[in-house]
Amino acid sequence: MTAKVARTMVEKAGVDVNKLLDLLVKNAAAELTTYYYYTILRTNLIGFDGEGLKKIAEDARIEDRNHFEALVPRIYELGGKLPEDMKAFHDVSACPPAYLPKDISDVKEIVKVLLKAEQCAVRGYTEICNMTAGKDHRTYDLALAILHEEIEHEAWFTEFLGEGPSGHFLRPTGVNSPYVSKFLH
Repeated sequence: MTAKVARTMVEKAGVDVNKLLDLLVKNAAAELTTYYYYTILRTNLIGFDGEGLKKIAEDARIEDRNHFEALVPRIYELGGKLPEDMKAFHDVSACPPAYLPKDISDVKEIVKVLLKAEQCAVRGYTEICNMTAGKDHRTYDLALAILHEEIEHEAWFTEFLGEGPSGHFLRPTGVNSPYVSKFLH
């Protein structure tokens, strides 16, 4: 059962709900697959430089899982659904897989993989925000909350690569998804 009034109101506001659902499912797939790939990437952050990055990679990993969890209800509220096959779900991801680089001992190369995933997410949620601004308040609020966190993740990784300070700080221990947490209750 879909929230028929919610979907109808979004359609009446001028949003192509089928296109929006396609983007939401693809971004949900990106979040879940990124969670998986970040697990592997984080595991390979070893040595002097790598150990210092594990907390950052872990925060981004957990928040990506939370993003997936927050997106799923909205997909179903709008009458969408997730693919029944995990392989198919993986393959519709809005972002390419965050595979380990060939040289797994090169921490900077691992960070570049993490950074590319975050940059893809920033582009995806910006598109959803642009599509729903002033038209679908619930999806916009959710996408904007995720966008805030994805931009912070990007900032963390660019700082490590020496691209300048971002002004962002790590999450306090035990605090994840400060923007998205309201969608997880």
